[in-house]
Amino acid sequence: VQLTESGGGLVQAGGSLRLSCLASERTFSSRSAGWFRQAPGKEREFVSRIGWTGATDYADTVKGRFSISRDNAKNLVYLQMDSLKPEDTAVYYCAEGRWGRLVDGGRSPSDFDSWGQGTQVTVSS
Repeated sequence: VQLTESGGGLVQAGGSLRLSCLASERTFSSRSAGWFRQAPGKEREFVSRIGWTGATDYADTVKGRFSISRDNAKNLVYLQMDSLKPEDTAVYYCAEGRWGRLVDGGRSPSDFDSWGQGTQVTVSS
């Protein structure tokens, strides 16, 4: 499956952005999906994931500020990001999970099969 992210950009601290991830195959709707991010000089880190039924999971650093959702009919996954902080600056990647449901501990990049090219999010102070 090919994944294409969009919606990144430059925003001031406290602002909002909504990222979208479009999948090329309908099988995406039966798999979990996740968002990761990678800042310069840092490892790729987990942000959020969503199961095929809509169950969600968030990293502590974004809980209460970010919201993940999906539209299975359109093969889309979204990441609504509110109250953005400069430390949220990174390239954000969408990924397709290996399973449909959210498995325990399934936050590692190795738990995901396919990846998008990423979209840059820059939050200015």
